[in-house]
Amino acid sequence: MAEPTELTRRMTADLARLVAGPASAARLNAALRMLAKWRAELLANTLARRQGTRIAAGPFAGMEYSVRAAEGARVVRMLGAYEPGLDPVIETIIARAYPLVIDIGCAEGFYAVGLARRMAQTRVLARDISDRAQARCLALARANGVADRIEIGGQVLHGDFAICADQPSVVICDIEGAEADLLDPVAAPGLLGADILVELHPAAEPDLVEVMQRRFAPSHRITRIDRALAPERLPAWAEEMSDLDRLLCLWEWRMGPTPWLWMERAA
Repeated sequence: MAEPTELTRRMTADLARLVAGPASAARLNAALRMLAKWRAELLANTLARRQGTRIAAGPFAGMEYSVRAAEGARVVRMLGAYEPGLDPVIETIIARAYPLVIDIGCAEGFYAVGLARRMAQTRVLARDISDRAQARCLALARANGVADRIEIGGQVLHGDFAICADQPSVVICDIEGAEADLLDPVAAPGLLGADILVELHPAAEPDLVEVMQRRFAPSHRITRIDRALAPERLPAWAEEMSDLDRLLCLWEWRMGPTPWLWMERAA
């Protein structure tokens, strides 16, 4: 029998600590999520062995993705099946050839690097408050030959959006709930000059979608985009997998709904 990997040993120890207590549905749910993440990482490793680390499909097909995700699942990104509902918006962004892209909460650079590869004349500002995320974004940019066109940095403040008034710009924002404070056109009037793609996290503020729509309805056309799956992007050899493994390949590790708003400046 093969020796367990370090990941398997660590996960087994974590699972043992988690279930060592009174029986409860919450404890079992946490254990299920932990095991699903472990299995998803094994599937990502299998995918890398079988077809390499280039993204297989979607808007960023061909992008080298040899880093680990800073947040969320790796395997679904490698398949090119990550957030497939955004694909038409991403293609619109690319077709419009904005001179400036600001990616806030860039994580390891999935969107920042992907867009830089396809928008050769565009300046990309990749921002994340995590030092680890910034390091992974730099590594991904170097792996794809676009490090000279991506400026990586930390926190974004309201005044930083003033740059959007000077040129056609698109802001991509995924900051785990902090969007309610940052994306405020009163405090940050520069946002009125940008198109905005924002992921909302309404778990802590249930009316967040409505709040954001009210803020930007006077100045932007707003389209809501909800969760989607792209099972057609599973490789042919995924037919060998169990149904559960196939589902885990498409799982993005979300805890609940995280709708996106695509907000385009009104003419």
